[in-house]
Amino acid sequence: MWIEGEVSKDPAGSRWWAVEVPDLRLHTQGKSKKDGYAMAKNAIELMAEVEGYPVTVTIKPGKGGKFHIGSDDVKGLIAFLLRRQREMSRMTLKEVATRLNAKSVNAYARYEQGRSEPTISKLAELLTVINPTAIPIITFG
Repeated sequence: MWIEGEVSKDPAGSRWWAVEVPDLRLHTQGKSKKDGYAMAKNAIELMAEVEGYPVTVTIKPGKGGKFHIGSDDVKGLIAFLLRRQREMSRMTLKEVATRLNAKSVNAYARYEQGRSEPTISKLAELLTVINPTAIPIITFG
């Protein structure tokens, strides 16, 4: 699973490169394109609040400044994405569980804790329940 981001030269004419990862509402910058990727990786590691979180940043070929953020720990990356989307939507675990008609909060919380890995269709359902208007830019492969 990969989450898409974009790095571009600051249009104001400065020497900085702007970095954005919309699905995580992440904005940072770097002194070069390479530095921008490193800053995105560092920011995600800090936001995930897990020391040594195994995030890799890869350039998406042929798409200008587009790049992918992925991890060998798919469950961990999904857990982080779900938690971040829920926080951005200002919802509690209980509110998400209620919208899912889950029997308990723990049924949903297991995904955010990385103890369960949802199928692709289940992940789509979870993201839609958390934020019906968002269109996450996630690819699998």
